[in-house]
This record gives sequence, structure tokens and C-alpha cells, in this order.
Amino acid sequence: MTDQSHLLGRTGMEDGFWTRAGRTLCPVWLRATTPSTVKSDVIAGLTSATVVLPQAVAFAAIAGLPPQYGFYTAIVVPIIAGLWGSSWVMVSGPTLVISALVASTLLPHAQPLSEEYIAQAIFLTFFVGMLQCLFGALRLGRFVNFISHSVMVGFTAAAAVLIAVSQIKDAFGIVAKRGHSVFEQVANLVAGAGSANLAAAGIAAATLLTLIVIRILAPKLPAFIIALAVGAGVGIYMEAGSLGVRMVGVLPSIAPLPALPTVSLEYFSRLSEGAFAIALLGLVEAISIGRAFGLKQNRPFDANREIVAQGVSNVVGGVFQCYPASGSFTRSGVNYEAGAATPLSAILSSAFLVAILLVVAPLFGQVPIPAVAAVILYVAYRLVDIAAIRHIVSTSRSEAIITGVTFVAGLFVNLEFAVYGGVIVSLLIFLSRSAKPTLSVSAPDGGKPHRPFRNAVVYELAECPQTAFVRLDGALYFGSVDYLERELERLAWERPRQRKLVLILRGVGDIDMPGAELIIAEARRRRARGGDLYLVARFRPLLKTLERFHVLDVLGPDNVFETKEEAISRITATLDREICSTCPSRIFRECPRATPDQPASGVVAPLQG
Repeated sequence: MTDQSHLLGRTGMEDGFWTRAGRTLCPVWLRATTPSTVKSDVIAGLTSATVVLPQAVAFAAIAGLPPQYGFYTAIVVPIIAGLWGSSWVMVSGPTLVISALVASTLLPHAQPLSEEYIAQAIFLTFFVGMLQCLFGALRLGRFVNFISHSVMVGFTAAAAVLIAVSQIKDAFGIVAKRGHSVFEQVANLVAGAGSANLAAAGIAAATLLTLIVIRILAPKLPAFIIALAVGAGVGIYMEAGSLGVRMVGVLPSIAPLPALPTVSLEYFSRLSEGAFAIALLGLVEAISIGRAFGLKQNRPFDANREIVAQGVSNVVGGVFQCYPASGSFTRSGVNYEAGAATPLSAILSSAFLVAILLVVAPLFGQVPIPAVAAVILYVAYRLVDIAAIRHIVSTSRSEAIITGVTFVAGLFVNLEFAVYGGVIVSLLIFLSRSAKPTLSVSAPDGGKPHRPFRNAVVYELAECPQTAFVRLDGALYFGSVDYLERELERLAWERPRQRKLVLILRGVGDIDMPGAELIIAEARRRRARGGDLYLVARFRPLLKTLERFHVLDVLGPDNVFETKEEAISRITATLDREICSTCPSRIFRECPRATPDQPASGVVAPLQG
């Protein structure tokens, strides 16, 4: 694969677009194309087109749409996303997760495959694209990171279960209503079990078995296409149509023609929650893929540009009868492994898909619905990341809770809420952790050459009997004030003779007003008991914040130091000499009344830690 990233320096622009004299705008990668890269992109595009052919059918079925809408999405979206996006190898289009969310959003409002359902799906695409463009305009790329890996693992597991349950009736030819919840769907399946069609079950079993065998014995072959062909062959041999088995049917058109989506205030109100979830998760998918391949190729990746690219591709997709799309993990991986050099591979994959459909589209009418259902069942099974779930459960209780809450919410509430629920739980756990910063008593370790400050309790180090050195690691803000106030009171109670307190703020990034008020209150409490409070803070912005909140006015300039050495030199001069004369530790060089038969324990500088 040819690396043309050096061109970025010559254009002086970012890696997605370049301009000249302010007149023209075209992709940077277009200047990086050579006969060699074009050849690589042709091969990668053809490979990607063969992969998406069965995927488009399966994913459209998951979304509750006819197959042609999967093809429209796989043709239009990669072109727009490839032209506008930041990644050079990512391929966008229909994805499993987004397809499941589309169905979850639309099912309460319309019957799958109906004209009303299709109209809402196309409007949803346009709506999602507008939201994503808004996110990009506001430069909200970094906020996508709030959806953690644990949330995605739980969400995809719930989506997989819901997808599998929804496809069982098609795989077995059961006549049953779809149902709005997983319980209702299972109940409907049990009630309609008597209507199961043995011919449908046989076709599904043959398709699934073929798929599994190919994946095990010949993983490089196009397993999905072969499995669907076997299912169609079994159906033709059995004359499945005469046995009541439903077929995909003739595709009315494979060319995505422009048509403005139906827009209404009713659609806005009923689909807004689902549209927001789809927009958010679609961006998580795209940004995750883009970053991963950016690292592989050693190319910069602009998350905000990719957000806009995904938004524009969905807006244009809404005009060309597509349903919501995002970056595809499968197609992007195949594209990269096939040697894609530039986004031209994604654009060519659309052209190749149209050419392939011109040949095979008439044959799709003979594919039995149970064969498609079997492929979807296999995809749903592969969607559950068992290894990731085991790793999360075995390593982190909090992450396991996040995954579990997301999974349960996805099953028993809905998939859109599962995303929000997982994010809310993640934030609550984060706030719970940040509300309990570490407050550790420190002392110099005389057993080390440079006498670094270490945790006095953990390492059983001698402390100054009159002064406690305490390091704060964590956030000092409104959420942690109550906890820190209790901890400071505990220190005062456990160490009544250490009336002077040196608070080391090296691990504190910023302080809000309640945090500043806590420092002022502690200083006043210490002084009321005959002691004092000192701060060690070197970070200039932090000192500016302390000054703005009048902390420095209360403490005074003599009580704020940049280093521990300065604090020790200043504080030891104010200590009670009678206590110092009987102190067996003398942990600082500056300790008063050190004599030859009672020497100081060592030098202070340089202190580390």
C-alpha cells in the first residue's frame, strides 16, 4: 500500500481536503493516486462489493425493509462518506447495529415492509444525517468517547438477542406477530409453534450448516453468498414455494433514484429519541473504525470531519431512499486487508455492486426468506463478543455493571434507552470514583538515596510529630468536598499533635468554588486549634484559580510554596522547640537542635514524589 501522507505537508491543509487559490475543493487523496494505488483500489473495491451483497439483504431484513433499500444504502453512502471523510480505508454503508436500532425505532409506529414504515425509515435517515452534521458543526467529536467499550459490548449483545428472536419465526416459517418486547415476541413464537413449516426449517438448517462449514474449513471463500445459493438451491429442489415458503421476491429496482423524503412534524416528534441514538451510535462506530485504521496506516484522523462526512452521507442517503448507515467494521476490514490505498476503493465498491446487481438481481427473487433468516441468525451469534464479556466480568466489577445494565435495558426497555442507560451508569460510576480522591499522608523515605516522599502508612515511615504532609490525588470539586471534609476531620482526630497540615496539590488539575471554600474552612479550623494550613502547588493555572477564589488571601503568601523543600524550610522554623528536642525521628535536615550524638536522619534535597 503506497503511503502518500507526505503530500499533506505540501498542501498545507488537513488530510481530508485541499484548496488552491480559494477556488477549487477536492479530496487530497485524489492527488495521491497512482496507477499502482488505482489497481489496489480496484481489487479492494471488487472484494468489498461481493461482501456487501448478502449483507445488504440481511441487514435490510433486520431493519424491517425490503432488500433493495439495503442495496441503495450500500451504493450511495460509501461514495459520499468516501469523498468527505477523514479515513482512507473505511467503508460506510448498512450495519448490523444501526439496522437493529432502525427496527427498534420504527416498529412501534408502523408495520415492517409497509409504505408507511419505508417512508419513516427514509425520513429517519435524513433526520439522523442532520443531527450528525449539527454535532460536527459544534465540534462534538470528543463527546462520542462517553460511550465506553463496556456500553457497546452490552448493547451489541442485547441487539444480537433481539435480532435472533425476531428471525426465528422466519427461519421456521412460524406465523406469529412480531411483538414489541422480547417477552411478547417469545410468547408469540411459542403460541404459533404449531404453524412451523418443515420445509422452511430445512432450508434454514441447510443454509446455516453451509455457512458454518465454510467458515471453519474455507474462511476465505464468500461464505454468505455460497450459503444463500445453497439455500436457494434447496428451495428450488423442494419446490418450496408450493410448500408455503416465502421468497425474497423480485426487486423492483436496483438503482437508487432521487426522491425527497416525506417530512412532517409528527415524524419529528415520534422518531427524535431513536434518531438521536442512531446518530450517536453511528458516529461511535465510524470514529472507532477511522481511528483504528488511522493508527494502522500512520495517518492523522479528524473525528469532527468524519462526523460531518457521516452526516452528509446520511442526508444525501435520505434523498436517495437509503436507510441510516455508518462505518462498517466488516467491509472496512475487508477493504484494508484487500490492499485499499485510498477512498477510491469505497467509491469503486459501489460501482461494482451496481454491476453485480445487474447480473444477479433477477436471481434474488428465488432466495427463500428462511435462508436469509439463517444468515442473520449466524451474524447475530457472531455479534456477541463472549471473550470481551468474560474479560470485563473477570477484571472490573464496575465495567461489568455497566455492561449488564446496558444489556438488560436493551432487552427489557428498548435499544435506544440502552445506550442512554449505559452512558448514565458510566457517568455515575465515574462521578462516584472522582468523588473519593486519594488523600495520603507522606514522609521522606530515609532508606532511599534521594529520600523521596512516599506513603507513610503503607511504607511505615516516621512522620514529623507536629506537621502532617498530605498529598491529594484527584479532583477537588463540589462532588468530592463532603468526602474530603470527612477525611480531613479524620486526620485531625487521629493525629491531634500534628496541628500543622501541608496539603500537596501536585495531583490536582483544577479546583472549583466549593473546593476552594473547603481549603479556606480547613485553614480556619487548623488556626482555631493552634495550628496552620500550608499549600504546595506549582501549576500556574491552579494558583490563578486559588487566587481568584481568594484562597491565597486567607492563607497568606507565606503559606503557599512551589516545592516541598520550601515548605519544610519555612515550617521547621515555626515548630515547638521543646517537642523537637525530644523527637527521635528528625526526618528533615532542617529539624532544629540536631546534635552530633543525635544527628539528623539525612539530607532533604532533592525530594521526589
